[in-house]
Amino acid sequence: MQNYEPNQIENFPLPSIKKDILPFDLLPVSPNNPPWNSLIAFLVWLASVAFIIIVPSFLVLPYILSQSVDFADQTKLLEMSQTDPTVILIGVLGVIPAHLLTLALAWLVVTKFRKFSFREILGWNWDGFKFWHCFVILSGFYILAGIAAYYFPEQENDMLRILKSSRSAVFIVAFLATFTAPIVEEVIYRGVLYSAFQRKLGVPIGVLLVTILFALVHVPQYYPSYSTIFLICLLSLVLTLVRVYTKNLLPCIALHMVFNGLQSLLLILEPYLPMSITKTPEPTASILHFFK
Repeated sequence: MQNYEPNQIENFPLPSIKKDILPFDLLPVSPNNPPWNSLIAFLVWLASVAFIIIVPSFLVLPYILSQSVDFADQTKLLEMSQTDPTVILIGVLGVIPAHLLTLALAWLVVTKFRKFSFREILGWNWDGFKFWHCFVILSGFYILAGIAAYYFPEQENDMLRILKSSRSAVFIVAFLATFTAPIVEEVIYRGVLYSAFQRKLGVPIGVLLVTILFALVHVPQYYPSYSTIFLICLLSLVLTLVRVYTKNLLPCIALHMVFNGLQSLLLILEPYLPMSITKTPEPTASILHFFK
C-alpha cells in the first residue's frame, strides 16, 4: 500500500461531481421523491383528460351512425348528447375503459416499466391516519356543503342531465363514483401530479396546482352550479392536505371512496326517500359525484 506525505494528500485530486445532480437524486425513491418529473406528471394528466373525452365519444359513434344523423348538423348532435338516454348511457359506460387506460399509463410511469413497486412509490400506508378520521372530516365537509347549497342552489348542468336520463345511468355513475374514480383520480392527482410538483415547486405550490387542476377538469360537468364547483375545490384541497400530512396515497383513496360511496348510496335510495328529504322526486346532482 502506497503512503502519501501530508502535502501530497492536500493536493490529491478529488473526483468531479456533476453540477446537475440534485439532493433528491441522492435519496431513495419514495412518495415524496418519485422517479418521474413534473413534465411527465403533467403529460400523464393531459392523457387522462384525453382518455375521458375520446374513449366515450368513440364508443358512442357507432350508435350515432346507426341513427343516420348528419354530422354537419351540430345542433342535432348536441341535442342527442344531452337528451338521448342511449347516448348518455354509452358515454357513461365509456368512462370505465378510459379509467383502465389511465391506470395502465400511471402504472407504467410510477413503476418505470416494472422497476419500482407501484404501491410503495405512491405510499400504501396509513401513517397515523385512522379510518374514523374520514367521518370526522366528512362531517365538517357536509356541513359546509349544506350551507353552500342553501344559499346557492344547484343549477341545471351536465351531471344533472346524466342522472335524470335513466336509472341505469344512476347505477353506473354510483359504481364509478365509488369504486373506480377514487382510485384513478387519487393516483393521478395526489399520486403522480402532487408527488412531482411538491418536489420541484414546494408543498404550497404543489397543493395549489393540484387543487386547481382537479377542479378544472370537473367544471364542465357542473357549470354553472357555483356552489358545487366551490365544494369540488374544497374536496380537492382537503384530499391534498391529507396527502401532505400522511405522505401516503392510501388515506386519500379511502377518504375519497367513503365520500363518494355515501353519496352514491343516497343517490340510489333517493327515489324511495321522503319528499321532505330529497325535495324532488327526480335524482339530482346535489349529491356530488366525481367520476370523470
